[in-house]
Amino acid sequence: MSEYELLDSGNLEKLERFGPYVLRRPDPQALWEPRQSSILWDTCDAWFERKGEKGTWHFNKELPEGWEIPYGGFTFLIRPTSFKHVGLFPEQIENWEWVAKQKAKNVLNLFAYTGGATLAVASVGASVTHVDASKTAVEWARKNAELSGLTDAPVRWIVDDVMKFVHREIKRGTRYDGIILDPPAFGHGPKDELWKIEEDLVPLMQKCRELVSDTPTFVLMNGYASGYSHYAFEHLLEPLLKTHGGSVEGGELTIQEKESTRLLPAGIYARWTAN
Repeated sequence: MSEYELLDSGNLEKLERFGPYVLRRPDPQALWEPRQSSILWDTCDAWFERKGEKGTWHFNKELPEGWEIPYGGFTFLIRPTSFKHVGLFPEQIENWEWVAKQKAKNVLNLFAYTGGATLAVASVGASVTHVDASKTAVEWARKNAELSGLTDAPVRWIVDDVMKFVHREIKRGTRYDGIILDPPAFGHGPKDELWKIEEDLVPLMQKCRELVSDTPTFVLMNGYASGYSHYAFEHLLEPLLKTHGGSVEGGELTIQEKESTRLLPAGIYARWTAN
């Protein structure tokens, strides 16, 4: 039995099992009616109530502060946060498998959060530069690497504002074979630098094109709650075709419900690859 399951979704919520615990969280994509009975939903171990930008977890039983589950060949620390996230984005397994197959030697992971993509490329021998503005997220990612047996993998763990870091890397002449980005719609850097996707994403992508090596392997963009279509992300990657050839593709990431064919939309992606 998988350690993660989407048990049901609907009424703007999702019901998930992470290891031994069942969590109920808001999800704006779940516009339909739930399939399962209200009894299953009401007997969850914890549920999240949104209040403004953050929210509150309510517990029907005592849960540990964090617990570990295997997923996608790695081990993740699960921990409910005030932003409803728990440190694992199950829909990303498709992208982890894809980046691992690209065989890049030197990868930059921006907005890297708890490090699923970092683990994926590090596990196949890539050197990784993992960048996130949150010290807590970077420490969490390092813990996931430790739990996954990748403590000694060649990963640089960096707490920094993404835009500032990218500018410095360009000045240093650093280049990467692969770049991964998962930009939020809105955020703050470690020194309260402001990130707005509608203002900052295009300049960031222009700079990222300066960071790719002469023989790059891939660029992957993820989007969650940004309001954009995957076609918009694909078009941002098209300038790479003029310089390096290859191909661009995109689509939606989804999670399939247990005992159902229904898919819960969980974000978008766009990928450029040299092959």
